[in-house]
This record gives sequence, structure tokens and C-alpha cells, in this order.
Amino acid sequence: MTPGRRRLLIAGVILLIVALGWGISVIVEPAFRHTIVITTGADKGIYRGFADRYAPILKRDGITLDIRSSSGSNENYQRLKDPDSAYEVGFIQSGTTSPKETDHLETIAAVSYEPIWVFYRGGSADSTINQLAQLRGKRISIGVPGSGLLNVSQVLLGYSGVTRNNTTLLEMDAAKAYQALENGQLDAAFFIGRPDAPMQATLLNSNLKLMSFAQADALVQKFPSLSKVIFPRAATSIVNDLPQKDVTLVAATALLVARDSLHPALVYLLLDAAKTVHGGEDYFTPRGVFPNLNTEEFPVSEESERYFKTGRPFLQRYLPFWLASFVERRLLILLPFMALLLGLLQALPRMVEARIKKRLVVWYREIKALEDEIWKNSHPDANQIARWKDEIEHIDAHANQIRMPQSYFQDVYALKQAIAVVRNRIYRVAGEP
Repeated sequence: MTPGRRRLLIAGVILLIVALGWGISVIVEPAFRHTIVITTGADKGIYRGFADRYAPILKRDGITLDIRSSSGSNENYQRLKDPDSAYEVGFIQSGTTSPKETDHLETIAAVSYEPIWVFYRGGSADSTINQLAQLRGKRISIGVPGSGLLNVSQVLLGYSGVTRNNTTLLEMDAAKAYQALENGQLDAAFFIGRPDAPMQATLLNSNLKLMSFAQADALVQKFPSLSKVIFPRAATSIVNDLPQKDVTLVAATALLVARDSLHPALVYLLLDAAKTVHGGEDYFTPRGVFPNLNTEEFPVSEESERYFKTGRPFLQRYLPFWLASFVERRLLILLPFMALLLGLLQALPRMVEARIKKRLVVWYREIKALEDEIWKNSHPDANQIARWKDEIEHIDAHANQIRMPQSYFQDVYALKQAIAVVRNRIYRVAGEP
């Protein structure tokens, strides 16, 4: 193969690698995503409220949040772990599921406490309820099927010996449970949500009594997914001094959970939204407590760990989301090919140099072989000396015909110096000046 053809072959290989890398990036990369499908909860529930506040924040980066209601935490979990469903992100209440590695779900962040409220009908002053065991034999609403509240309330009641065998446990949504309490059809009901949610505001301003969990520390110890929180005196109304004393509650934690296949760029956008929505102070936590990664329910997303350490990736800080995502995706796929191309570009000069110097090596070998032969024959005859002279002149003649780039002229003259050294040795052996 001639040098020209070899150079063309190397250039062709480089171009083929570049074209192949770009082709793979186009084929493998899915269409750019502009929508995230999120499963929340009841239409007027706490999770729906979170999603409604996320939506305009994500819209600033051109992302539409497709919000879909559900019966609650358990249904959200079932939707997310189903690989054939469209759901990518959702809210799951801590302590309501038993996740598995095969679910392929990750926690993006813990975003808020979800206090559990037990309201009951008031009676005489000495009928205060502060232990769940006191509800045995009564009519109690415990949430709706598919909700995290249903699971948690049954577990808490079970610790206190309150079961379907000795108590009437009814599955009702919050609105129906409130009406049933007011109408006397229920004795007590479990609710879940923030104090400023419409239903909680209605309950807190009603004539119903709010249970303070006297055994909160023990319950949290047995049910680690819950936390003990304090609802302060007069938090509902300072004017009316409601409640009239601090109320101890137990609270689940709302987790923002996603499939592990969700693109990292979208995870960072969701974290920004969560930080904006949940970063302030509220009744139970000072500013900056949420969002956080203080959870062990699901594996924590690697992007979340990086976000809480260093913030958004460099490109996303200075480029529009769509452009940063485009560049990151292309680089991720093309990086191996760029590394290969760089290696070839670095190796190419060495390959060229080796090929050029190979032209000289052939004659250096001839010179060395001739010199070895001279040293071995200390008393050569005239014919042998004549053959040596012819051979060194033959080598010199070919050295003059070697075509070399100007940058290698010094190597050519080094060869000529080696030829002169051997030529002088021949003449000394022959006894000629």
C-alpha cells in the first residue's frame, strides 16, 4: 500500500467513527421530553396541592406537568412500579408500602410532613381522648382504599388493640367523614394533611375535639416511618386561642418518588420545584428543613445526592434547560467516540514518524551488518575490500535518494555520518589514506 493510500485510509476511518457516533446519538436518543406524568391523590388533597404548585415552576423551563389524580399513596405506588404505565413521578407516604428492588423506583426527595389528625365528638370535660386504645368499640373512619392513611391508621390502631373484631372501622373520604362526625354517625375519624389545607382548616375551626397523642414517642419508636410533631397552641387562631394548648401529633413524610429511568435533567427540575414549594418554614419545621433526603423507604436518586451537595449541574446553571439537556445527551453518547478520535489523532503523528524513520532503519541495518563483517575480518584480501567499498557506496547512493520531509533532514544526515564512519574504517583496513 502506497503512503498516499494509507493516509486516505486513516482519514476515512476517522470520518467513519465520527459519523457512526453521531448516527447512534440520533437513533438511541428518544424524542425530547416536554411532559412529566405525575400521580398525586384526591383532587382536593395535599398531594394535588403540591403538584398544582409545581406545575407553573416547571412551565418556566418548558415542561408540562400532566397531573393525574388517584385514591392516594398506595395507588400511586402501584402505578409507578407498573412498567407499562405512563406514570413517571408521584407522591408516596412514608410507611405505606414495602418497596422492592425490582420496582425500579427512587426517592427524589422527602418534601413535607403529613400530620395525622384524629378528631372525635366532644362530650363531658372528662371524656378527653389522648390514647388510641380509648377508641375501642367506637365507630371510626380510617380513610379510603388505596390511600396511605388507611394503612397507617390500621397499623396505629392495631398497636392499641383496636381491630375490626372489636370496633366499627369504616372506609370514608375526608369530606364524608367530617359530615358523619357532625351528624353523629361517627365517633372519631382519621385525617391527614397540612393545617392550612381546606379540610384541616374546617376541622380545626369546628366544635370537634382534636386528639393529642400522649403515646407519640412509643408509637414513633414502633413505626419509624412516622415522626413526632407539635401543633402549637393558638396556631389555628390567636384571637380565639385555638387550640388552647400544644397538640402532639404523629406525622408521615411525603416522598417525591420517580422511576429510575427518569432523565436526570428532569430530576433536577423537579428538585428545583420542590425546593421552591417546600423550602419555607411551616407549623412543624423551620425554613430549609424540606426538601431533604432523610428517608430510607426507597433508594435515593444519585442526581438528588449530587443536587444537595453541589446544586444543579454546570450546564443547567447557565444554559436554558432544553439546550443543556441537548448538549448533555449528545456528549454522553459521543464521548466514547470523541475519546477514540482523540486517541487516533494523538497516535497519527507517531504512526507517520515511525513509517518515515522505517526508511532509514533499513539502511542502518545494512551499515551495521557491514561494520560487523569488517570487525570480524582483521586480514581481508583485496577482493573482499573491493566488495566492501562497492557495498558502502551502494548504501550511500540509496541514502541520497531517500525522500524525507524537511523536518527529518537531520535524520538523513545522521545516516550519512554513519556511512562516512564505516567508509573510513574500510579505507583504514585497506591501508589507504
